[in-house]
Amino acid sequence: MRVRFRTACLIAGCVATLLAAACSTPTSPDETATSTPATTAPATAMYRVIFQATWSATTHPVDIPSTPHFSRLVGGTHNGSTRFWAAGALASAGIKDMSEEGNVSPLDEEVSAAVTAGGAALVLLGDPIPNSPGSASLEFQIPQTHPLVTLVSMVAPSPGWFVGVSALALFENGQWVAERRIDLVPWDAGTDSGSTFMSPNQVTAPPQPIRGS
Repeated sequence: MRVRFRTACLIAGCVATLLAAACSTPTSPDETATSTPATTAPATAMYRVIFQATWSATTHPVDIPSTPHFSRLVGGTHNGSTRFWAAGALASAGIKDMSEEGNVSPLDEEVSAAVTAGGAALVLLGDPIPNSPGSASLEFQIPQTHPLVTLVSMVAPSPGWFVGVSALALFENGQWVAERRIDLVPWDAGTDSGSTFMSPNQVTAPPQPIRGS
């Protein structure tokens, strides 16, 4: 079986695309090409994510910074008992540092803690896009027991803005999703009050809930 989802990321006029194209799902050693297809979905599936950024002076001519880029993709696969960020919730330390500084940690540590607690299965780490336009990718295996994906990347430079998906389901109605395309919006982590890409640090006190930017 092959699975694939596509995600389009729209940032106030600048565009990036997050494309996950699947590899094959694992098969048992004795399966042959003439086997009757199973009525139940495989326990796991493989996805390849390609993050394609087209953000440039052409797509975003107003207020664009001189070095537009995106931080490393970071996130995890998890179940419904776990959330790493959500609209209307306060940002964790990991989301704050990712959105303000582009740091992988401590968000990766938050995912690791969820893995230990049983709420997540895998920490996901991808490459950055040091210059936009550009692209980055990663591959991961996802199990039915933890069928949700969370991935984020800092819109950089910025005072705490990011793009991503939260608890995106890749297993629905007993089957792996064949393709997913989602238009994303930028998010404000609610931890810095800067209003432009190059705004100096302005700590938001008290922190505000994550909201669409």
